[in-house]
Parts: sequence; structure tokens; C-alpha cells
Amino acid sequence: MLKTLTRLHTPDLLHVLASMGHGDDLALVDCHFPAVSMARRLVRLDGADLPDALAACLHLMPLDSFVPDPALRMEVADNPAQIPEVQALCQPIIDRAEGRSLPLRGIERHAFYERAKQAYAIVATGEMRTYGCLLLKKGVVLPR
Repeated sequence: MLKTLTRLHTPDLLHVLASMGHGDDLALVDCHFPAVSMARRLVRLDGADLPDALAACLHLMPLDSFVPDPALRMEVADNPAQIPEVQALCQPIIDRAEGRSLPLRGIERHAFYERAKQAYAIVATGEMRTYGCLLLKKGVVLPR
């Protein structure tokens, strides 16, 4: 066991997060998403909901500060402005991890699929709520 890590920091997740470079995308998806058929690299966190998986990732991974929207949410198909509960629960996790307000921006569902196919990795969670899907762009850790 390593200090400051949670049970969600599996060896596979740690390897993916450490292997990603600046600007690489990470898709966190719900259990309904076709992750196995789309992933270039797949990490399974079947026992985690989306907010917990997001917190585990952002505990270690900074978001990209060089792009306007480093955190994207899948839009509801027939109501793009609607913010599903699961996505609303993720907003304070992002803000806390980044130490500032960083609004989740919407991305159309099919555009999300295309971006997820190109993502460095997909993290498949056990999230049962629909639209529990996010895209995160990795940033850099600046020297102190």
C-alpha cells in the first residue's frame, strides 16, 4: 500500500495517469458506455461511481490550463442544457481539485464518442446513472 492513495488508485489507473502526457484526454464513463469496444486503453473501476472515480483521478492529475475547456460533460441528447445530477455532483470535485471554478462544458453525445475513441484511455466506472460521462484533458505539474 502507498500513502495518500485510495482503493481506486489501482495499478492500472496509476499506470495510465503516469503515462499520459500534457494534452492527452482521459474519458471517465458510466456502465452504459461502450468502453470495451472504443478504448485504446481501458481501465476498469466497476466498483466506483463517477464522482469517486473523478476524485481519484484529479487527486493525482492536473487539468490542462492552456485550453479553455479541459473538463467536458456529455450533453443529454434531447436537452443539451440539462445538467444531470451525476454531472452536477462532479462540478465541486473539479473546482476543489483545481482550486478555482472550472465549469464543465457540454459536448454533444456523438462528438463525445468520437473524442473518447481518440482518448489516451477510457476509465469504465460502475456508474449506473445515465450521462455519467466526462472527458478530462491532462495538464502539467509546474515546478514550485
